[in-house]
Amino acid sequence: MSWSIRLQGGFAVPASALALFLVAWPAWSASPSPLTLAEAQQRATARAAAPAAAGQRAQAAREMAVAAAQRPDPVLGLALNNVPADGPDRFSTTRDFMTVRSVSLMQTFTREDKRQARADRYLRDAQAEQAERTLRVADVRREVSLAWFERRAAEQRLVLLQDQRAEATLQVDAAMAAQRGRRGSTTDVLAARDAVAQIEQALLAAEAAATAKRRDLSRWTGDPVDQPLADAPPLDRHALVDRPPATLLALHPGLAQLAAREAVADSAVAVARAEREPDWSAELMFSQRGSRYSNMVSIGVSLPLPWDRPQRQDRELAARLAQSEALRAERTELEREIVALVDGWADRWRAGLQQLALIDREREPLARQRVETALAAYRGGAAPLGTVLDARRAALALRMERIDVELDTARTWARLDTLLPASGAAQ
Repeated sequence: MSWSIRLQGGFAVPASALALFLVAWPAWSASPSPLTLAEAQQRATARAAAPAAAGQRAQAAREMAVAAAQRPDPVLGLALNNVPADGPDRFSTTRDFMTVRSVSLMQTFTREDKRQARADRYLRDAQAEQAERTLRVADVRREVSLAWFERRAAEQRLVLLQDQRAEATLQVDAAMAAQRGRRGSTTDVLAARDAVAQIEQALLAAEAAATAKRRDLSRWTGDPVDQPLADAPPLDRHALVDRPPATLLALHPGLAQLAAREAVADSAVAVARAEREPDWSAELMFSQRGSRYSNMVSIGVSLPLPWDRPQRQDRELAARLAQSEALRAERTELEREIVALVDGWADRWRAGLQQLALIDREREPLARQRVETALAAYRGGAAPLGTVLDARRAALALRMERIDVELDTARTWARLDTLLPASGAAQ
């Protein structure tokens, strides 16, 4: 006996079919959605350890800034002086009038400007680490973008070769049919089979390359290796289009990180200047003697004597100044390098777009016409099968070339598009 369920509208569905659908539906609904480039960047950024480590270092520096702004802890001292070592009062702490038991409290007084300079030094460290985090986020976005486009190109090559294998297999069947009809030769059959073997060999390499590229992208995003990719974003615009050079120099993570390091060096100069003036300490001591003698209170002040300031404190200050100037020079050089690099990337990107347009507009139609002409001549007995195979190899090479040109253009586009922080702000 079979059971069926009647749905609204009068349609009857077998119960077994409905049960099979209900079992399969969760797996079907849970299939991963195509991964867009923006999603890959977001997941890789959230998963990357380097930006998180920089963020923790920034937090550590902020904590140290609070500690550096405080006064030094007071020092508690306990002393036992002038204990007899021989004679009838040997090792007695009460019978000899010179034996003193003392307790003291000493405090070092650091000027507020010096403490503030030390705190500012750590705050600049925190800002430098935050700039480092922004730079690491930009690195992650660039690298995952390159991995996304490289996987896409590898899969495009694989699909193209699979389509070519199907066509080449049909060509083998056609050559064998022509041989049986005495319109073709054994040479044509062998040539067609060799074409299939060549494509099979290329497929082995393409499948291995596609598998490797899937693993590379999964390493960044943590997604399943077999998750499909969404369509590529348009490559005719990127984040730097129509932006003035001043914006590039103001927002570039590498320059921001170097400027932050320069601020750290400047704060170290301020600390070195403050350290030229020594801290002074005050001590209060209570001394207890034997019961027959008076107790004593002592007050003392200590002040270091910078007797060789030109060779010590001034040398340290000069070193800090030199480090600051060195970083300033590095930033100036990096600004020039980045402007030249971006100009070169922009030229390469435009040239890639022009090459793709030329291939689509002229070379692809010509390659198709060549294949069609060779195939018509072969069918009419005016050309051998080798002419058709050569035309198809040339068409395949052109399509592979287009994939390579598009990948090179996409790489350049990714470098330009991820050069500045997302939305023009630090991540």
